[in-house]
Amino acid sequence: MGESSFLDHMLSWLRETCRYYTGHPKDLGPSRVIHFTSERQFVQLLHEGHPVVVAFTIKCPYTKHFDSVLQEAAAEFYPNIRFMRVECPKYPGFCIARQRKDYPFIEIFHSPEQAANQAKIADPNITKYSVKVLPFNYDLSTYGFREFFKKHGMYSSQNI
Repeated sequence: MGESSFLDHMLSWLRETCRYYTGHPKDLGPSRVIHFTSERQFVQLLHEGHPVVVAFTIKCPYTKHFDSVLQEAAAEFYPNIRFMRVECPKYPGFCIARQRKDYPFIEIFHSPEQAANQAKIADPNITKYSVKVLPFNYDLSTYGFREFFKKHGMYSSQNI
């Protein structure tokens, strides 16, 4: 009896202190993943100046796991990095422009020199804007995103 209470105490301590414990669902709060509705919404998100992680998905058994990883990563990196999910059957034009045939996949849109890249053209209502697109080829986990962001000089809410 004493051993089980010690074990219960040890497991609860691990759940509270270990950042990478995945045995039980975490309380992530409200979803931080933005659902794609239009290209205009996407461009406005880019103009905010934060890197945007875009998950291009279709309905498949893998998508459930994919969504849970996105939810967890979006909750951890929320203030500085935005996560967006595009359901490609609903928005085929946006997805076909990426010229990829294997779904789901992730790309990260990042503008390291946003202010330097915005140059005015003849029309004052039009601005030139460039963005760097990085394919995500790391482990599909919060840890994988963290390592990717470290390598490319992006920061999380915890200043990785």
